[in-house]
Order: sequence, then structure tokens, then C-alpha cells
Amino acid sequence: MTRWIPGLCLGLLMTGLLPAPPLCAQQPSTDDLKKEIQELKEGQKAIQKDLQDIKTLLQGRAAAAAPVPVNVVLDLGNAPAQGERTAKLTLIEFSDYQCPFCGRHFRQTAPQLDKEYIETGKVRHVFLDFPLESMHESAFKAAEAARCAGDQGKYWQMHQRLFENQSSLEPWTAHATALGLDAAAFETCLNSSKYAADVRKDMAEAKKVGVTGTPAFFLAYTDPKSSKVTTLASLIGAQPFASFKAEIDRLLAAQPKPSEGTR
Repeated sequence: MTRWIPGLCLGLLMTGLLPAPPLCAQQPSTDDLKKEIQELKEGQKAIQKDLQDIKTLLQGRAAAAAPVPVNVVLDLGNAPAQGERTAKLTLIEFSDYQCPFCGRHFRQTAPQLDKEYIETGKVRHVFLDFPLESMHESAFKAAEAARCAGDQGKYWQMHQRLFENQSSLEPWTAHATALGLDAAAFETCLNSSKYAADVRKDMAEAKKVGVTGTPAFFLAYTDPKSSKVTTLASLIGAQPFASFKAEIDRLLAAQPKPSEGTR
């Protein structure tokens, strides 16, 4: 008997006895609607991420095109550093843990710099935080999280983990637990904003040298007796290792003048 029902429905529609939409049409279930809504939301998120990446790229290009001053004195304070204090050169990096181009530098170029220059004692690497708060809502807290891990002797381990997990920075305690930290002490540090002022200080140093985007790098001759350096060259953006090598080798080959130290 069920075989003639679709035909009856079609016949009634054709004769105008059934209004449209047809009562015999299959209505989407609640689960189907929920699935469609979820797919739309995910699509919207993907579009927003693509737009954000494009915006960051354009801003990075604008920053690279803008003139960057040199011969500016930077106070590195107690910023996290790798390499020998007696290294001839200091490489200052301004970075953001949510910046995709900073992540690219971390993955592709930093390992080569470490092997050829930092581990050999030629260059000292100093990392300064410059979270782009208007675009990356978790970047500032990520900078604090790395410093809180530093209280337990694992700054660079957290630094690495955050760059390796840029798409899933929160919850912060998950990273602390993965690194074997005292999660309660870490969380207390993070919630107290203990290092917020230090991050703001780094951001102020970035403004001295005209940094508007990340990553941004500056080279200076090291003064083992002072936390201050005078910038001599800059590399803006996630540039290839060859660009860093050219600038580093040029300055290593040169004889520092007294005026090129701290002022």
C-alpha cells in the first residue's frame, strides 16, 4: 500500500488539492540542522583565520617596507638569552607566540642560527616579547607563561612548546603539566601577572627601534659589562637563513669601534 502514496501526493499537488510546500516532503531532522549549523560555524572560523593571516602578512610587508632606525640603544635587562656572554655579537629578537611568521622563523631558521652561531659562541641570542595584542589575544599571556616556567628553570622548554603549539595555547596549565612543572605554582605565577611589567618593558624597547610587526631582529656588538647594546643592523620579518648569515658574517668580520659599543 505504501507504493502508491508518493504518486497520490504528486497527483494531489497537480490538482491543487495540497498546498506547497508538500506535506509529503521529508523534513530535515534536528540533528541534520545542528550538523549544518556546525559546518557553517567551522567554515566561518576558517575564513576568519585566513583573513587574519592575510592581514598579518600585509602588516608584516608594511613593517618591512618602513625604514627601521639603527644606532639605537636597547636595554636588554634580564631578558632570556642563549649563548655565551662573551660572544662578539648579540642577536635581539622581538617576537609573538601567536604570530605565524614567528613560528616559521622558529621552525626553519632558528635551528640553523643555533648550530652555526650560538652554539659556537659567536652570537648571543636575546629574546624580547612583542605580543601584538590587537590581533593575537593570547600572545601576551603566552609571554607571561614562558617567564613563569622560567621560575622553575624551564623557560626555553616552554618557549619551544608554545611555538610548537601555536594553534592550541590554552589551557596554560596543560603545557606546564607536560613539561613536568609544579602546575599550582605555575598557575599562581600566571594569575598574579607577575611578569606583565617585564613584557611591557620589552614592548617599550621595541618601540624605540620602530618595531611594528613580528618577527623583528637587530644585531649589535656585545658589551659583557652592560645590559645595553647599540643596534647596528636589522632584519625584519621571517627572512631566510642566508639573510641572517650575510649580516652576521659582515659584522663578525668587522672590527668594532668604541662608538659601536654601548653609549
